[in-house]
Amino acid sequence: MLRASDERIASDTAVAGRMVSDYISRDSARRVDLEEALEASRYASHPYSSPPKEWPPSVEIANTRDLPAVLIDRYNAAGGEGTALCGIFPEIRRAWASVDNSLFLWRFDKWDGQCPEYSGEEQAICAVGLAKAKPGIFVEAIQYLLVLATPVELILLGICCSPSGDGEDPYAEIALQPLPEYTIPSDGVTMTCIACTDKGQIFLAGRDGHLYEMQYSSGSGWRKRCRKICHTASVGGLISRWVLPNVLKFGAVDPIIGMVVDNERSVLYARTQESKILVFDLGIDGDGSPKKIAEERNLIDQRDGLYGGVRSATSRVASRASKTSIIYIGPLSTLESKRLHLVAVLSDGRRMYLSTASSGGNSDSIGGLPGLSNALHRPCSLKVVSTRSSPSVGVGTLPLAGRPHSEDLALKVETAYYSCGLLVLSDSSPPAMSSLLVVNRDPSAHSSSFGAAARHISALRETVSSLPVEGRMLYVADVLPLPDTAAMLQSLYLESYGMHTFGKSCERASVQLWALGDLATQHILPRRRAVMFSTMGMTEIVLNRPVDILRRLLEFNASRSSLEDFFNRFGAGEAAAMCLLLASKLLSFEEILVSNSVAEKAAEAFEDPRLVGLPQVEGSSAVSNAVTPPGVGFNMGQVVQEAEPTYSGAHEGLCLCTARLLSPLWELPVMIMKGSGSSETNFPQGVITCRLSFEGMEILESKIRSLEQFLRSRRNQRRGLYGCVAGFGDLTGSILYGTGLGSGTSEDGARRNLYNNYAQSINADRGTVIASKRPRLPYSPAELAALEVRGMECLRRLLRRSGEALFLLRLLVQHQITRLIQSLDVNLRLKLVQLTFQQLVCSEEGEQLATRLIAALMEYYIGPDGRGTLDDISSKLKEGCPSYYNESDNKFFQAVEFLERAAITGDADEREKLAKEAFGLLAKVPESADLGTVCKRFEDLRFYEAVVRLPLQKAQALDPEGDALNDQIDANRREQALILRQQCYDIVTNALRSLKGETVQKGAQIKFGSASRVSGKQALDQASRDKYIRQIVQLGVQSTDKAFHEHLYRSMIDLGLENELLEFGGPDLVPFLQNAGREPLKKVEVVTTPPSLLPQIGHEKGPIPSHQVKYIELLARYYVLKRQHMLAALVLMRLAERQSADVGETLTLEQRQQYLSNAVLQAKSARSTAGPSSYGSPYDSGLLDLLEGKLAVLRFQIKIKGELEALASKLEDPSGLPRDSAPDDAFPQRNLIADVNLVSTARSKARELALDLKSITQLYNDYAVPFELWEICLEIIHFANYSEDSNSSIIREIWARLLDQAISKGGVAEACQVLKRVGSQFYPGEGASLPLDTICLHLEKVALDRAESGVESVGDEDVARALLGACKGAAEPLLNTYDQLLSNGAILPSPNLRLRLLRSVLVILRDWEVSIVAQRMGTSSTGAKLIYGGLLTSEQTTAINQGIRDKIVSAANRYMTEVRRLALPSSTTDEVYRGFRELEEKLLSPFF
Repeated sequence: MLRASDERIASDTAVAGRMVSDYISRDSARRVDLEEALEASRYASHPYSSPPKEWPPSVEIANTRDLPAVLIDRYNAAGGEGTALCGIFPEIRRAWASVDNSLFLWRFDKWDGQCPEYSGEEQAICAVGLAKAKPGIFVEAIQYLLVLATPVELILLGICCSPSGDGEDPYAEIALQPLPEYTIPSDGVTMTCIACTDKGQIFLAGRDGHLYEMQYSSGSGWRKRCRKICHTASVGGLISRWVLPNVLKFGAVDPIIGMVVDNERSVLYARTQESKILVFDLGIDGDGSPKKIAEERNLIDQRDGLYGGVRSATSRVASRASKTSIIYIGPLSTLESKRLHLVAVLSDGRRMYLSTASSGGNSDSIGGLPGLSNALHRPCSLKVVSTRSSPSVGVGTLPLAGRPHSEDLALKVETAYYSCGLLVLSDSSPPAMSSLLVVNRDPSAHSSSFGAAARHISALRETVSSLPVEGRMLYVADVLPLPDTAAMLQSLYLESYGMHTFGKSCERASVQLWALGDLATQHILPRRRAVMFSTMGMTEIVLNRPVDILRRLLEFNASRSSLEDFFNRFGAGEAAAMCLLLASKLLSFEEILVSNSVAEKAAEAFEDPRLVGLPQVEGSSAVSNAVTPPGVGFNMGQVVQEAEPTYSGAHEGLCLCTARLLSPLWELPVMIMKGSGSSETNFPQGVITCRLSFEGMEILESKIRSLEQFLRSRRNQRRGLYGCVAGFGDLTGSILYGTGLGSGTSEDGARRNLYNNYAQSINADRGTVIASKRPRLPYSPAELAALEVRGMECLRRLLRRSGEALFLLRLLVQHQITRLIQSLDVNLRLKLVQLTFQQLVCSEEGEQLATRLIAALMEYYIGPDGRGTLDDISSKLKEGCPSYYNESDNKFFQAVEFLERAAITGDADEREKLAKEAFGLLAKVPESADLGTVCKRFEDLRFYEAVVRLPLQKAQALDPEGDALNDQIDANRREQALILRQQCYDIVTNALRSLKGETVQKGAQIKFGSASRVSGKQALDQASRDKYIRQIVQLGVQSTDKAFHEHLYRSMIDLGLENELLEFGGPDLVPFLQNAGREPLKKVEVVTTPPSLLPQIGHEKGPIPSHQVKYIELLARYYVLKRQHMLAALVLMRLAERQSADVGETLTLEQRQQYLSNAVLQAKSARSTAGPSSYGSPYDSGLLDLLEGKLAVLRFQIKIKGELEALASKLEDPSGLPRDSAPDDAFPQRNLIADVNLVSTARSKARELALDLKSITQLYNDYAVPFELWEICLEIIHFANYSEDSNSSIIREIWARLLDQAISKGGVAEACQVLKRVGSQFYPGEGASLPLDTICLHLEKVALDRAESGVESVGDEDVARALLGACKGAAEPLLNTYDQLLSNGAILPSPNLRLRLLRSVLVILRDWEVSIVAQRMGTSSTGAKLIYGGLLTSEQTTAINQGIRDKIVSAANRYMTEVRRLALPSSTTDEVYRGFRELEEKLLSPFF
């Protein structure tokens, strides 16, 4: 987390990071391929130049040393006639020379008094080479092999290097170890030279013109330890060598006299005495057998043809001189050119640049990695691509006097050397004293302003320096850096440029960085040094970098004109960058050379606006001078481009310096994968480690911090532009300071005056522009200065952040970063492998990964196996990288340490105390805590107060403005804030899930060892779980965070904790449930709704998704629990009436019935608990009536649905159809189609009824009547109290249809059963629903007809008893009905029908009489209860029975008369008559 005092560091580093990325890309774009530079230089008039005479020399002789006396004595003893060879082995810092059979080795960089002599051979030494020992063959002490060739033998000697006592010099002593088993005969071939690869291969060139290889191994089995192989001779040549004597071999031999190895491209080059060049391919891996690719003889002629008829004076002079030959060949580094591979130096000083690629080939790097390109693009030819004229002697420092006119422009080069842009020539032309010409790239040629693309800028321009030397130059070699330095350079730079060594020594590989040029490397590379072996001794030369020249100028108080000339040559930006290197003492390995006075002068030059300039608007001078002449109109069509600010050279220099410091890290991954699991599929098996070495990061961090400290000191002192900005007061000084201008030195005042003059001139020009109606400049001088200072401040903060990032990486490397990373999960490790240094410094993702690495480091200290105390590592982190680890982080990890101690203690009180202390620390810094980790620890400790409060505090810290609850802001911003809060809330709900026994949500990662380590921890029983759940809910409800309440409520519902939610839910639970159900029911509306609007509330319908139903059900349960029965009844009614919104989810009618039944119960409870109230009671009664009515209608709907389903099933089942249904139908297929249609309609209507509630009108008209459900129709009419038809014609008609329907199904018997079942439901109603006269007459007629026709045998008692059952045994209403029918002759004109009615009357009277007898006997009083509605006393019963007996006697007497009056035979009526008389007599008997 970032400190409060530097809260803008994140945004500042992001801005500065983009600026650094831009400068890195632009600085890289300025590097031109050597081929392009050579092509452009063909059009340049001055390809060579000499350094200014006023400047210190660019090339100096650092040291000269005489040859060892023992060597001179040995040479003199031979009389100068023996075989003498010499050379330099820079890998072991030794020079060597051989005289006959003696070999001498000594240090070339210093004289230590040692010059061992090896003379173990009898033959003269004809070639010497140094090879790197292959691993696994010799003892570990033998690091190199000395290869000696004599005319008869090839010998290998082991070289053992021993460091000095202090370890600073790894090559202090060497010892030669004879290896007698590694000596082989030369087979009569005299070797001329030896070349060795970095992988240990040894190649020898024979005077016979062939290429040999000396192979060696451990010699296991039958294989020889050492052998010689010829790679160029054919089979015939090998035979002739052994058969024919040398005197019989004819033909001239062109021996190989020089070989070089291109270890980057795995190519071997050889040159012969006749200037022929051979190319051998060593394979992709560089360890294969050499394959000859090309052999070119006429390369010099090809070179001449490239001039195209325009040849230089040097070429013309050379053509008149002796024949030109190739005296040196050397490989070109891939950093110099991707398409040029070899340089050849001619004896006249010219150079040829050759390529081994095909004509149309392209050997650019693949994926930015030159090593990959070199491996894939193999050599296939050899051709000259470009040439370079020889440097003129007059360009150097030597005078031309004494030379003949014809030789003024010609060189006679005896020896040459080329390496990474450095060319050394030994000129032996007259006068007798030879000179050393040192040719190097001119760094000022590539220091122009960014964006220049002219041809002359990319052209190759070189400086020529001439040094007088005594004797002849014999050999030249680079002085390689020490192994430690080279290893540091390799880790920082070589891999960033794709220069993978692949077995190459890092000392030699680091030399390639010089090909990048001095400007790009002088901050990290030491001065380049080379050592020359001459006949007079050893000479060490040093090449001064531009910064070294500037240091000398400042050190010797050079004139101001010299400084200005330096700034003009290199540009203000590059010169300012060099001033920064000196001021902050960033020069590698030579900081001691920069004194404090030089550093201060460099700082003053960096801040001097007369040297570095001032910020201005691009094109401002052109605008100010472009005054419209009088009489010329203003061009309205001209496009006016917006002016952009151009910063000073100081700003550009700081950008350059920062970009070059960070370039080897910036866009490359910080970590690398090693091992077999480096692919993504095997990722977990890979080993991740830091790509950078500890020493490299340490050096780079030191430089970055030095630069940042310099800038901070100048800011605090208000030096340079900082002081100028502060001088403007509150206008712009508030950007950096906020206080007034302090006192400064006189020099500061002079610079400030200069700035004020600059501002006044700009304002004056602005006035001219305004007067001429030109657009106003967009920036004032003060604003420009403030912008530049702001940019420099951003860069300073970026440097500080980068230094802290390197410190953090070093600290992680010290603590075994590989082991720390292995503790992270796979996803994090994958992100680490992809993390670049820029992301680590500037991005939020880098901040998060750094935090995770720090957490892993802390686990190393405070884990169960901790290896130290927290204070030790915390102090280092706070001091070294405060932006990654501040005081908040320290408190967090202190709390973690307390939690660790609490986990291992066995004392419950101590555990609780430690948990409280940890909670107290974390409560102070909730925003910096990784709550997913610590809250799990608190869960293990059963300290749930922290589990709830810490996430809520962090949610508030992450969203202090409450954006998650603000509906007025942008939706994306609100959503983002809600997501941040959600992550915190999930911690609390995960704790609930854990207690509930469910799996924690995916993504809730547990760190710091997720396994519980709490001492004595046991599994919780259910009572304890319930206790902790209630505690969490109560703590959560106490919070004022509404968003958390909603999250908590939803989570509890999902977890099945409805009971706890309803019991402990806060006051916002009801609004939450209402909003979640999408239909809010407010208590105010319920209370204030008048009774007339009561039905409208119950009919609020609408689709409700299934996931919302649970919230409405919980709302009803909440109202029941809080005894708000009326609200509960309304919610339940809403649930019963809801429509299904989800396809496939349908609420059944039975479920709706259950909802309404519960609603009725709540309404009844509300009425019973409401008490007397003038307003509440009518309202409660109205709601209860409404709910009971809805419940009754729903029952009708369920009944109709059942009838329709039964009908459809019956029609679908053939066995259920009547056998005699339409037997005489001539078209049976028509009946079948009708049945199919009826089944489909019934099914469809049944499905409609299942969807939602229907009104009673819909049920009657749309379902009951169309499907002839007459029984249900009667029930509906009875329920609705239908009274519109005064004569009850509709009811009579329905009864008739119901009876006919029953008769058609089962005859009169079925009709009687229906009558008893249905009629008993309506009796003793008002009578409209049970028209006895219609029913009686209809049944009697049908019974008579069916009996007379013989269709059905109908008894005399069937209809009468059915009517008695319908009237629940009440005989008197039936007698009245029969009296009405018998008294109306028009209704009963048939005697037989009247007789049947009289028989039924007799049955009724007899049943009535039986009931009287039963009451007299005290066995039953049912008849009396049915008629009079209750139990009677014995006196009342006696009186009632007497009246009933009289009625029965009177009726019997009357009906006997009626029987006699029938016009029927006496045989038909006698039985009826006797029945009435017997009944009368029985009732009149005194015994009754």
